[in-house]
Amino acid sequence: MAGKEFDTDAYPGKPKILFIGHSQSTHTHSWIDLLAGSEFNVRLFGVPTGFPPAAWKIRTYVTIAQPPGSMEPELRKSLYLTPEEELRRFKTWKRTPMYRLLALARKALGSRSAFLGMSSPHEALDSALGGTGGEPVRIFRSKPKAPSPEAWLAQIIQEWQPDVIHTLGLDHEQGGFFYHGVRKRFGLEKYGKWVLQLRGGSDLTLNRHDPEMAPRITEALKECFQIMSDNMQNIVYAEELGVPRDKFADIVPIPGSGGIDVETLFSAWKSPPSLRERIILWPKAYESPWSKALPVLEAIRVAWEGIRPCYIYMTAASQGEVYQWFNALPSEIKKHCYLRNRIPHKQIIDLMCRARVVLIPSLVDGIPNSLWEAMACGAFPIVSPLDTITVLVVERKNVLFARNLYPDEIAKSLVEAMSDDQLVNHACSENLMLVKEFADRKRIREKVINFYREIGYSPKSNGV
Repeated sequence: MAGKEFDTDAYPGKPKILFIGHSQSTHTHSWIDLLAGSEFNVRLFGVPTGFPPAAWKIRTYVTIAQPPGSMEPELRKSLYLTPEEELRRFKTWKRTPMYRLLALARKALGSRSAFLGMSSPHEALDSALGGTGGEPVRIFRSKPKAPSPEAWLAQIIQEWQPDVIHTLGLDHEQGGFFYHGVRKRFGLEKYGKWVLQLRGGSDLTLNRHDPEMAPRITEALKECFQIMSDNMQNIVYAEELGVPRDKFADIVPIPGSGGIDVETLFSAWKSPPSLRERIILWPKAYESPWSKALPVLEAIRVAWEGIRPCYIYMTAASQGEVYQWFNALPSEIKKHCYLRNRIPHKQIIDLMCRARVVLIPSLVDGIPNSLWEAMACGAFPIVSPLDTITVLVVERKNVLFARNLYPDEIAKSLVEAMSDDQLVNHACSENLMLVKEFADRKRIREKVINFYREIGYSPKSNGV
């Protein structure tokens, strides 16, 4: 890294891009990593939902109230005090007259060992402040470096003056809404060009009908400089809200993760679907407003006699009713299933390279990254016939369709995909060409870098 300090730009004079979104999201990391080696000055402002892994070497503003320890100061800046900063302040406080006075008071009350012998500053502070021995009173951590994450973001933008402000997502707790509120409250319209990236289909498909959210969505879409989307249907939805088509960047549609490494995934599998293990991978076994798990469990039960013998891997399974209904399946089915919560992405890819079928029905979606990955890994996809997807693929040429709420449709597609060797092998070659055309990360990287160069070197006003 050229700049040794967080606030020292690695490439002085080059465009500055501030991303705003979930700092713990692998999609966020994947998109920003497109710019590696491109000589942009890149930082991420993480909304208050998490923090990035230590191995990710992008300068990040961390805003969660309890930041992790051992963050590298040249890569992370925290709104709230880190454990190391708390400890330093505690050690300083121990040298003050107030600490000595409290120590004497505790000694007089017979609690000297309970107070002075504590190894944790939180425990000592808790005792000093009359705590009850439960959750420590975190007196230092409660004093952030700015009044709020919103105020800190405004301060950062005013001081750093990014050329581009790229927000990730336009939904509750996502980058778009977070920044839009800050932008209005602190009058930041003159700073940088706002690129608003929509997340799949979830940002607009349902929310545009919500009487409270629709006006906010419309206002944000109209005020931003350019819009990114992984599908063309979002353009239709935006036009219905009065947003002109030319608000969308010329490189749309573009995968929200920045695409996939097609060559690497292709080289990782050795045989066509018909010669693989009889594995079905269901990578989104959770309940949400955008996809439902229970109809899929029922479809597996209905289809079992037509798909056995096989093994079914169910990942990202949500706790509660998904586990309860899974446990209600016949034992013969359960012993051939692996139900898991989140697993590393590499394991998902390894499974895709072994699987015959990838099962990804949904109610709302853009063009899911799991569809592109399945295609590159040579597995046969079963997806729902959503407007965002049907413009891309053809049934029985690329995929089989099954609506998420219809177990019989899912069951029928499972039986066909597990029995028709010609179908899955032909789709394998067709899909490889498709993913190379629309989701190859190498090609997308060039488009994205050119996009940022074009707007990053032009005048800083938002251009709205």
